[in-house]
Amino acid sequence: MSDRGSKSDLLLYGAGGHAKVVLDVAMRIDRHHVVGLLDDDPSLNGRTLHGVPVLGGLEQLEGDTYRNCCLVISIGSNDARRRLAERLGGLGYTFVSVIHPDARIGMGVSLGFGTVAMAGVSINADAAIGDHVIVNTGATVDHDCRIGDYAHLSPGVHLAGNVQVGRLVHVGIGACVAQGVSIGEGSVIGAGAAVIDDVAARVVVAGVPAKVMRRLSAA
Repeated sequence: MSDRGSKSDLLLYGAGGHAKVVLDVAMRIDRHHVVGLLDDDPSLNGRTLHGVPVLGGLEQLEGDTYRNCCLVISIGSNDARRRLAERLGGLGYTFVSVIHPDARIGMGVSLGFGTVAMAGVSINADAAIGDHVIVNTGATVDHDCRIGDYAHLSPGVHLAGNVQVGRLVHVGIGACVAQGVSIGEGSVIGAGAAVIDDVAARVVVAGVPAKVMRRLSAA
């Protein structure tokens, strides 16, 4: 822990566009002090993002300098978040969730490690959100939904009750998913889609109503 009262020191891993939003959320809450950002792009080393320094890459976590820091991965790509979480898993760091103060979290909601929820998010009663999930600006998740690890709900997504979203699913901006629908692992839902039927694993769907556009290769 730092010497800043009850606040914990926080590092963000990722210094791109998505990191700006996560950083904004982290700096609006009182639980953490943002020490810096990490990124594997050496050209970013020494730069600042809204006054917060980019400290380097993975090598910064292999020593003791930041051993007392907790982490959140601030990268938009689902697969990149998964790979990085697996790389960091053996180093002993703690991942924390970062929730915007304007997000509304209902009764009985569970949030996994490393999950982020942006401004205007609403997650209703008894929903379960996995690890390293992005619930982006203005997205709504109704009662009893289940969101798998490393999923990304883009800005303005709306999930009705009892929706099941698999691991590594990306739901595009403004898409809507009807009550009780299941979306298989690794699938992509196009922007503005209206999903009224179950979606298989590793397919791209789009349209109103949503239809399969193509299949994705195996992970």
